[in-house]
Amino acid sequence: MVRLDKKATRLYVLDTNVLIHDPAALYHFEEHDVVIPMTVLEELDKHKNGIREIAQTARQISRTLSDLTSRFTPEQIQEGIPLPVSHGPSGRLRFLCYTDLKTLDPLVDSPDNRLLAETCLLRDERPDASVILVTKDINLRVKAAALNVPVEDYLNDRAFDDLDAMIEGAKVYAEAGEEGRGLWDRLNVEVDVERTEKGTFYHLAGELPKDWHVGMLVSDSDNGAGFEAIVRSLAPHRATLQLLTNYRHHDGVWGVHAHDSRQNFTLNLLMDPEIDLVTIAGNAGTGKTYMTLAAAFQQTLDSKHFERIVFTRAPIPMGEDIGFLPGTEEEKMSPWMGAFHDNMDNLLRDEQHGSSSWNDGATRQLIGSRVQIRSPSFMRGRTLSDTFLIIDEAQNFTPKQLKALITRAGRNTKLVLLGNVGQIDTPYLTANTCGMAYAVERFRDWPHAGHVTLKSVERSRLALAAEELL
Repeated sequence: MVRLDKKATRLYVLDTNVLIHDPAALYHFEEHDVVIPMTVLEELDKHKNGIREIAQTARQISRTLSDLTSRFTPEQIQEGIPLPVSHGPSGRLRFLCYTDLKTLDPLVDSPDNRLLAETCLLRDERPDASVILVTKDINLRVKAAALNVPVEDYLNDRAFDDLDAMIEGAKVYAEAGEEGRGLWDRLNVEVDVERTEKGTFYHLAGELPKDWHVGMLVSDSDNGAGFEAIVRSLAPHRATLQLLTNYRHHDGVWGVHAHDSRQNFTLNLLMDPEIDLVTIAGNAGTGKTYMTLAAAFQQTLDSKHFERIVFTRAPIPMGEDIGFLPGTEEEKMSPWMGAFHDNMDNLLRDEQHGSSSWNDGATRQLIGSRVQIRSPSFMRGRTLSDTFLIIDEAQNFTPKQLKALITRAGRNTKLVLLGNVGQIDTPYLTANTCGMAYAVERFRDWPHAGHVTLKSVERSRLALAAEELL
């Protein structure tokens, strides 16, 4: 990283990929000035044609720049346009245009190299300011560092830092006698227990842990069932915890039982009518899809709380794409529904006879009338009411795409996001910038949302060895 001179004025030169990644990036540099070179405007012009998302974003940025410049004269634009901000001092938007621009020797003429040349000329023109190139292109950052040009990645859109890509959603305290103290020994609070028709509530008053949040699981053991509760409300020095249902033994969900506190917490979130949005993260084999489908069938086929189940996922291939697929929407989505069919087979398996009723025609017809497999590409404009909506592989959606899917929820709809930020197949997305990380962060304090990160249980020796060795 090139050392940055600490000067009063900063000029941030934005690359094209920053604006396409976040069209609102112009407004995220506080009191500092934002510079858009002519090379970036030319690249935006090349991207604006078509119906792909990158073309729509390029057109959106062009409209934003047009609105900002329409109220000013050419002389005022040359001096810099004030950027509207909600609070605090405002920076200015500047455009960079050199008529005699030449790329740096020995670099060839390319958009990236022209952008580097423009940044270097601006740095030489403004010795009173710190000129910083902002780009998400790793190779361009390496080039800039080699040319002694201050460069940074665009980090404003990150929901979490690199050391904490996803919260657990659970706080499991050691059992009494392990590491000295248990749950109630660690909490310096007064407890008032209230039993109502809706359940048992613990009202706490006193010093509460700073890492607690609404919708969080609090347990005194990882595997036992001594005390497991969800944080229903949280205020300074006060909190309300509701005791959870134990789904480990008799009270299973569609024949599915929890093996540890996090799985029991997951089933409680899935079955709770007060929770509208559930996000479940975890490695492959932790039971995300299995438990979600069990809860969906329980509430759709048995209790009739929902009329249908809609299952969708991002159709992103792990390797090379196999091309266009024939058939209807459900037939086109069938190759992506392997996880759905595998879990259906396990849920409907008869352990005594070793066969699955999923192969029975009547069972397929019954479940097929209530279960719909849909492509996310055709969700725009729909309103899903009385629906248990499952979005699998949510880590492969961008925040914008996932927002479009979440806003499809209508009356009496429960939405479940499943994913693993360690298995992202979409280019340009990371564990910090994917849609699932955004959803978890934005909804973490909403009382009608819950999140849990599952840990590995009952996984094959091969799967565990692969994660450790590869």
